[in-house]
Amino acid sequence: ALPVSPEALGDAVRGLRALGFRGFNVTIPHKQAVVSQLDTLSPEATEVGAVNVVRVVRESNGTLRLDGHNSDLLGFTRSIAPLLCPHHRRALVLGTGGASKAVVVGLRRLGVASTYVSRRAVSPLPVDGVPVPVITYAELSAPVLAAHTVIINASPVGMAPAVENAPDLPYGALTSTHLLYDLIYNPAETRFLHEGKLRGCTVKNGLGMLHLQALEAWDFWNAPH
Repeated sequence: ALPVSPEALGDAVRGLRALGFRGFNVTIPHKQAVVSQLDTLSPEATEVGAVNVVRVVRESNGTLRLDGHNSDLLGFTRSIAPLLCPHHRRALVLGTGGASKAVVVGLRRLGVASTYVSRRAVSPLPVDGVPVPVITYAELSAPVLAAHTVIINASPVGMAPAVENAPDLPYGALTSTHLLYDLIYNPAETRFLHEGKLRGCTVKNGLGMLHLQALEAWDFWNAPH
């Protein structure tokens, strides 16, 4: 892992290109910002507007092309699809970063409508040209949770080492009809998932998504140019 500050992202990408890296992963908080540093995007990366996998392709004239992909989209979609029931038609997506965009597109593909939950009030956010409504945590209530039976934590809240933290939800309004999915996999059971399990929710962490997106990334890196 190479920690990179937002200010140094461009230098880091140029350095990886110059050093002849064949590919690399990109994680928070750079999944959207890295797009401007790349030469081409896969259809998935274009749809999501964020990149977590980059392949370095040597062209016939010797130049190097940086090709961006989003394996989060397929990893998430394949991971959550077996858990969805007919009543899971509307979702709350906690967080508005690059990972959340893959979640929104994945849910859309599965027929589930999304609403972002943000710490501050903002206008609807476009994902692949479609505006996604945004509400704040202060607007969450029992009726809102009753209407949204899928809740996805796409924020870093609860990630180790800050395992005592959890998204600010009215957890008492959760029922066995809810599906809680946390993109975090360290710890294996976040407080967010623990609170849901206590109330009979179906819960899943992001480890399966991690494995599935890694397999997709491997195929992307090794695909014919």
